[in-house]
Amino acid sequence: MLLLGRPGHADSMVGQRRGTVRWRFTILYAVVFLLSGAGLLVLTFLLSGGSVSNVAPAGDQVGQGGSAGAELRVRLLEEQLRTVHEQQSRQLLVGSLVALVVMAVISLVLGRGLAQRVLRPLRLITGATRRISADSLDQRLAVTGPADEVKDLADTIDELLERLEASFTAQRRFVANASHELRTPLATMRASLDVAVAKPDPAASTLRLADRLRTQLDRVDHLLDGFLVLARAQHGALADAAPVDLGELVDAALRERSADAQHKNLTVTVDLPPVMTTCGSPALLARLVGNVVDNAVTHNEDNGWIRITGSLHEKEMVLVVETGGRVLDQQDVDRLLLPFERLGDDRTGTAGLGLSIVASVATAHDGRVALLARPEGGLRVSVHLPAVSAPVAA
Repeated sequence: MLLLGRPGHADSMVGQRRGTVRWRFTILYAVVFLLSGAGLLVLTFLLSGGSVSNVAPAGDQVGQGGSAGAELRVRLLEEQLRTVHEQQSRQLLVGSLVALVVMAVISLVLGRGLAQRVLRPLRLITGATRRISADSLDQRLAVTGPADEVKDLADTIDELLERLEASFTAQRRFVANASHELRTPLATMRASLDVAVAKPDPAASTLRLADRLRTQLDRVDHLLDGFLVLARAQHGALADAAPVDLGELVDAALRERSADAQHKNLTVTVDLPPVMTTCGSPALLARLVGNVVDNAVTHNEDNGWIRITGSLHEKEMVLVVETGGRVLDQQDVDRLLLPFERLGDDRTGTAGLGLSIVASVATAHDGRVALLARPEGGLRVSVHLPAVSAPVAA
């Protein structure tokens, strides 16, 4: 079965890589702009300095009949020209440095803008890909534009999504078809046992064998039923959607498991709001609540306790089922939402499908399930579902 990783960790890693690439492009563009500006200023400074220094001295243009006063005025004029040239050189140098600093700032701004512009198609592809999950594999990026590297990347991702969708569909179809096909031989085996037991004076060994086989057939039938519910929930088919009160489902599940709870001498505490209504499939939601309660009863210790609470928020309701027991490892608890995962060597209950069915049903109803290993010991199962404040038509 294909699984999706935790989005929080992946999003943070993608964000870090994206920021690194963006700053690399920014620095690259800034360095190119800065070097170009620096080269232009140096060239301007050299050309300006050469043109001023090539001024011809005026002393040679004075006539031979010039007096000493004229020569003095020529020297003064040359000194003034030299002073003006030095001042111009200093001003040009200061101006060049200021222009270089301004160019550095402008190059950083322009570099960041160009980097964002270049990476914008990749950000759009990343965001669209992140929104696609196992329940929305029919979506495609469908990037339009010239046939460049970015479009090739988007088309490759679309082809990958198409293969994933085909794989998921084939997997769900196989589970559903196999579960249906296996019911026929099971029914035949059960009928054969009933015929053997119904004969006059059946042997004691036959009765014992029939009891053992019935128990195993019940477990296999329960497993196939879990496969069908899991495939239906993962397919997202909610044609029978209607308003459902979770409080009523909790009462029904507790009545169904009351004998087992009394056998283990469990203390059950229920504290739910008067109305906890959501919109969804009554059969799937009943299976969700039933599996959570069944898990709390089956995997509890003798003389233990079960606490069921609920809370309503603006657009969400939370059903919490807590149990006591030994201290669990959170890493092991996180695996319980996968099919056929149990803590330790425990393989009782819903054949390892109980909590995975809960997670699939919650996802099909736009909800989620969270498991927490209580520090004091035991398990806390939180089911988050959309809340419905008013009656909703089916």
